[in-house]
Amino acid sequence: MARALRIGLAGLGVVGTEVAKLILSEQETLSAQAGCPLSIVAYSTRDATKARGVDLSALPWESDPRKLAARADVDILVELMGGADGAAHDAVMIALAGGKPVVTANKAMLAKHWAGLFDASRKHHAAIMFEASVCAGIPVIKVLREGLAGNHISSISGILNGTCNYILSAMETRGIEFADALREAQKLGYAEADPTLDIDGWDTAHKLIVLAKLALNPYVKLENIPVKGIRDITLADLQAARAAGKTIRLVARVAKLDDGRIFKDVSPQLLPLDHPLANVTGPMNAIMIEAEPVQSCTLIGPGAGAGPTASAVLADIIQLARYKIVVEGPLYLPR
Repeated sequence: MARALRIGLAGLGVVGTEVAKLILSEQETLSAQAGCPLSIVAYSTRDATKARGVDLSALPWESDPRKLAARADVDILVELMGGADGAAHDAVMIALAGGKPVVTANKAMLAKHWAGLFDASRKHHAAIMFEASVCAGIPVIKVLREGLAGNHISSISGILNGTCNYILSAMETRGIEFADALREAQKLGYAEADPTLDIDGWDTAHKLIVLAKLALNPYVKLENIPVKGIRDITLADLQAARAAGKTIRLVARVAKLDDGRIFKDVSPQLLPLDHPLANVTGPMNAIMIEAEPVQSCTLIGPGAGAGPTASAVLADIIQLARYKIVVEGPLYLPR
C-alpha cells in the first residue's frame, strides 16, 4: 500500500472532533477506500487540553493554524475552524502556496474569497475540496461538478440549513414556541451556542453563494443577496399557514434570468403542502436543480450534525488520496 496521506487538522469543534474520531477508529476501512493509510500528523486548536472524547495528545499541537499549514510533514490541510477571514483564511492560503490541497467546510470563507482562493489553487496546482461546505450529507458539490457537468444549469433552490428546518418542523408538528425549538436544536447538536448565522439566514446565504458561483456565475457576490431568516416566525404563523393548507420553510433561490441577470434570495416562504420542499422535515436539507438536458434533479439528505458533515469531509480526503492529488495537481477547478 502507498505511504500514508499525512493530514494537518485545523479545528477540533464538533465536526473536527468527529473527523478525528473516525480517522482513528475506522482506519482499516478508510485506508481501503483511499488506497493508502490516512494519518493525522499534527493538529491545531485554541485549547489542546479541553476534553473532546478523542485523544490526540501524542501528536504535535500547533497553537497557530498558520504554522500547521506550513509544516513539512503535512500533505493536506483539513480546515474546520470556520470564519471568513483571519487564521482560517491565512492557513488555507499558506497551504495552497505550498502546493498542499485543502479540504474545508468553510462556506463563509468560500463565499467571500472565492476568486482569490481559486487563483491560488490554479497557480500552485493544489486543489480545494469543499463538499462539506453545503448541505453536509448531500453530495451536491460532486453532483454539480461531476454528475451534471454536461448540463446548462438555470436555477437552484432548496432548504440549505438543517438548524432552521429543525426549528420550524418542531414548532409546527409539536406546537412549541421558537425559543423552545432553538434550545432543543442546540441540545441535539444541530445549532451552535450562538445560532445567529443560522436563524438570521446568513449560513444559508453563504451556501447559496457557493452553489451559485460553482454552477451559474463565479462573480455573484454575497452582499447583493436579500436575506431574511426565521427569527421572527412564531407558532401562530405556522398554525395559520397550516390552516390555509400551507407550511413555512426557509428557502434559498438562485436563477439565471432571460436577460442574463442572476436572481437570488433567502427568505421564509409559504409553501403549499404538496410542494416538494414542504415535507422536508427535521434537520434534513433538500436541493432542487433545474438544468438542460437533465430537466430537474432533487437531492434530499441530512443537512446538520457532526456525522453528516464529517462524512463529506472524509469523502473529500479519500478522493484526494485516490487521485494522488499531492503530486499530480488539482483535481477540480471551478466551471
